[in-house]
Amino acid sequence: MAHAARWSAVVFVLLCFLGAAESRRNVKCPSGCTCSKETLICVGASQIPRTIPTEINSLSVVNGSVAEITEGMFALMPSLQLLLLNSNSLTAIKDDAFSGLSHLEYLFIERNKIDTITKNAFRGLRTLTHLSLANNKIRFLPRDLFFDLDSLLELDLRGNSFQCTCENKWLMMWLKNTNASVSDVFCAGPSDMKGKRLNDLPIPPGECISTDFVRHQSIPIQSMSADIFSFKEDIFVALAAPNSNSCVIMEWDHIEMNFRKFDNITGKSVVGCKSFLIENHVLIIVTQLFGGSHIYKFDEQQNKFTKFQTIEVFNISKPNDMEVFQMDGNWYFLIVDSSKAGMSTLYKWTDLPDRNETGFYSYQFLHEWFRDTDAEIVEVDGKFYLVLASRSQSPVIYLWNKSTLKFILHSDIPNVDDVVSVKAFRVEGELFLALACYIGDSKVIKWVNKQFTEVQALPSRGAMILQPFTFADRHYLALGSDYSFTQIHLWDTETKTFHKFKDIYVQSPRSFTVVTTDRRSFIFSSSLKGKSMVFEHVFVDLSL
Repeated sequence: MAHAARWSAVVFVLLCFLGAAESRRNVKCPSGCTCSKETLICVGASQIPRTIPTEINSLSVVNGSVAEITEGMFALMPSLQLLLLNSNSLTAIKDDAFSGLSHLEYLFIERNKIDTITKNAFRGLRTLTHLSLANNKIRFLPRDLFFDLDSLLELDLRGNSFQCTCENKWLMMWLKNTNASVSDVFCAGPSDMKGKRLNDLPIPPGECISTDFVRHQSIPIQSMSADIFSFKEDIFVALAAPNSNSCVIMEWDHIEMNFRKFDNITGKSVVGCKSFLIENHVLIIVTQLFGGSHIYKFDEQQNKFTKFQTIEVFNISKPNDMEVFQMDGNWYFLIVDSSKAGMSTLYKWTDLPDRNETGFYSYQFLHEWFRDTDAEIVEVDGKFYLVLASRSQSPVIYLWNKSTLKFILHSDIPNVDDVVSVKAFRVEGELFLALACYIGDSKVIKWVNKQFTEVQALPSRGAMILQPFTFADRHYLALGSDYSFTQIHLWDTETKTFHKFKDIYVQSPRSFTVVTTDRRSFIFSSSLKGKSMVFEHVFVDLSL
């Protein structure tokens, strides 16, 4: 109460002092305003006067309906020392709102509806000594808002709705270090902070950092998958583009900071492109619905991919996914077949040049007639497990037998149906699987006591991909559907589950792949019916 009375007395004395002397000559006053030699007072005005006599150094626009302050509004009032805008309808103060007021000492903007103030709103007010923003709707103030106020002596922030959260961390620190006299600022939220003095709160530990996904590039290619690979310090992506009958190879441009076309492998209804590096050679497996599947090898002299091998596909009718992996020093890849008449097939790398056998050859047939949709290889305690998802039954798990050097059926994952993708990930050393289900909830399951146990169900409709990925210490899931926005979920370290974080738009997404280059991080999303998209993962300082 004493603080409020002191501020009222300051305003009263200033107005009396500045308005004491009557003008010795006629002064044109704006309509609805009264003027003296150095003072102009407008009551009930709907706008701020654009021009005033040069000798005026006090302007009061009160009890009106002024709704905004536009940039440069006070540019023709360089002599103002006091500006009072109390009891109007202002909702925001934007950058350079008071530019030109190089002699302003007193600024009062009380009892308005201000909820937004931008970072440079008070830029240039180096002579300002008294500032009042009392009784507005301010919840947050941007970092370094008072940076230019070198002469500030008193600040009134009473009667606002300050949230005592990470976003106001900078304000807590500023209040503890400023030499200005500041009114008591009380927390309006969160609920556990309500009523506490912001001035007294301890500084929140750690950094006030969040993240975001920002659209970086739109690529006019419809694709089934996007596979990232690196070769000689360059980054490439192989896009399976069935509508254009090709596997499109794109290269990261380190100058333009975008992907650009590098090569084009033509085919017939290409549904998969998978890269791998063997003996310093880049190979790409290209699976097709028609005309067989092939392996292409990068020819450095021609600077393009050339056909290296035609793959045996006797039991492959409808390839849906590929996995490339190493076990016991040998290279393998698996083609997952989604037809009723085919079998998922494991291929093994053979290098016997004297017998003219260098390439991948069929090694084992798996899971006959079950319309497999996806596969994932995981290693647990030195053992390799192969998880095969299917549209017609629950996912099954194969175990690699080191005696026979073949996969043998081990178990299944019960109570999960119509799985279209399975992806493995680890959090704090623990193994999880992300299962996208086209019908019903998608699942996150955890490896516990030599079996997988459900830990979370994610509501989904028409889900086609549930892709885990990690940036720094943040773990995400991208849930892509044909019927809704892609949902990005973020791992909560306290609940040990994922929670909804953000929506991004990708039309009919089929894959999400991490790209890290030039100290920047991206996710590359393929799209079956629209443009392939690249989103940048950025860190956001919430205290700004």
